[in-house]
Amino acid sequence: MRVFSAATRFGAVALSLALLAGCASNATDSPIDEGKYANTGERELYAMARDSLDNSHYITAIERLEALDSRYPFGSHAEQAQLELIYAYYENNQWEETRAAGSRFLRLHPDHPQADYAYYLRGLAAWQAGRFSLERLRIIDISKRDIGASRDSYKDFRDLLTRYPQSDYAPDAEQRIVYLRELLARHELHAADYYLRRGAYVAAVKRGRWVLEHYPESTATADAMATMVEGYQGLGMDDRASEVLKVLKDNAPDHKQLKNGTFKPRHG
Repeated sequence: MRVFSAATRFGAVALSLALLAGCASNATDSPIDEGKYANTGERELYAMARDSLDNSHYITAIERLEALDSRYPFGSHAEQAQLELIYAYYENNQWEETRAAGSRFLRLHPDHPQADYAYYLRGLAAWQAGRFSLERLRIIDISKRDIGASRDSYKDFRDLLTRYPQSDYAPDAEQRIVYLRELLARHELHAADYYLRRGAYVAAVKRGRWVLEHYPESTATADAMATMVEGYQGLGMDDRASEVLKVLKDNAPDHKQLKNGTFKPRHG
């Protein structure tokens, strides 16, 4: 079975880091009649698929790899074809298909030596799918946006680091996690602020607690505690508010809602 060389693996990383938005090369691709594969052997079909990949003809590569996977599911090139199909989907900007193919590969081959690559591409696909919210976070009401794709990306990269900390893709995944962690934490606080403004204090407290429990390394933890203080005060739970306020003062004495040791609610 053919495996990616180190150069190929690092080449994939470079392409992924570039986050190419287009695939102009596909303009020269034309649909292929799958009937043409009826008399094509596994080795020849795989060579044809590789030729398409090498020439960045991703639509054609996908068609040939899908045909190979369908006609020779237990062939000598099956595992490699499934792995390269994930890559072809990704380069063709088919994010859902990339994730589905990655999940299928990991389910069928959980101990494959290149399983880390499948996790990485699955995470990159979710990252790309969530780019609208990533890029426009500061100019939209994030509490009204669905950032499920960004959550999926965060989980995939965390799984990669947990399972394969020495992977070639771990450094890039780690950098993306830092950014995603801040994004997701801030999203929770935007939602919490929305609840505070509407007097939904229980929901606001839950959002603040979620940030502390799930994103303790983010820079949003102090704001999360302030949110909880304000939420508890709104609920008339002064004892709980005082407990969290003490922690806030101990850990972030210069927080913007602390004036001369006194907590200043943003709402109410």
